Amino acid sequence: MARVLCIANQKGGVGKTTTAINLAVGLAKAGCKTLLVDLDPQCNATSGLGQVPLASHPLVNCAPLRQGIVRIRNSTLELLPGTRSLRDVEALVRGDQGHADRLRELLCGGVNGYDFVLIDCPPSLGRLTRTALLASNEVIMPIQCEYFAMEGLVHMIEVIRDVMHQGPNRLQFGGIVLTMYDHRLELAVEVEEEVRDFFGEIVYRTAVPRDVAVAEAPSHGLAVIDYAPRSRGARAYVELCMEVLERD
Repeated sequence: MARVLCIANQKGGVGKTTTAINLAVGLAKAGCKTLLVDLDPQCNATSGLGQVPLASHPLVNCAPLRQGIVRIRNSTLELLPGTRSLRDVEALVRGDQGHADRLRELLCGGVNGYDFVLIDCPPSLGRLTRTALLASNEVIMPIQCEYFAMEGLVHMIEVIRDVMHQGPNRLQFGGIVLTMYDHRLELAVEVEEEVRDFFGEIVYRTAVPRDVAVAEAPSHGLAVIDYAPRSRGARAYVELCMEVLERD
């Protein structure tokens, strides 16, 4: 049975999509058949892998899930691209109950044959994100090492607890990933210490550093693991993949 990982944070700019892309690529390179689902209307996970957004999303047009999926460079990674169609984006963001039910149905029933399914959620706590959480086994929260990190964590954890109470206890807290970490900044070190002291083993050992290669990679349609495999960012995401596999 596939492990369905929801990559979520209500705050934008924390490395959520970058983490989703690099985890998906890393897991595929480890030999796992992996599906990345782009639910963010910005479609950054789609363009970040060099793909084109869908003209119409399967969640809206009721097309079979398989019709929208593309394979990434002859690997074991596949992608369900997002869409920038104004009509579809409005429908998805509005979170009509029919679309929410279809998302749950697709994610629960359409993932046979995969080892991992990663869902890149929009930076919000709307119905779409909540539905993705309901359909997932685990939630991974990337957080930037900055002042507002703890405040954002509190809001997100409240939503996760609500989802856990709604469903049959399927969702688990997969872990917290510290991103954009700069050990030279006192604030970053303080945030890391606070998060690790409070959450303990929930926090992944790996902290993803600030690295220009991580920022450049999406403009080439590549994960940093492929764009600059010897960079600090690439090494960090490889280590994070190993931790995810260890927690199986």
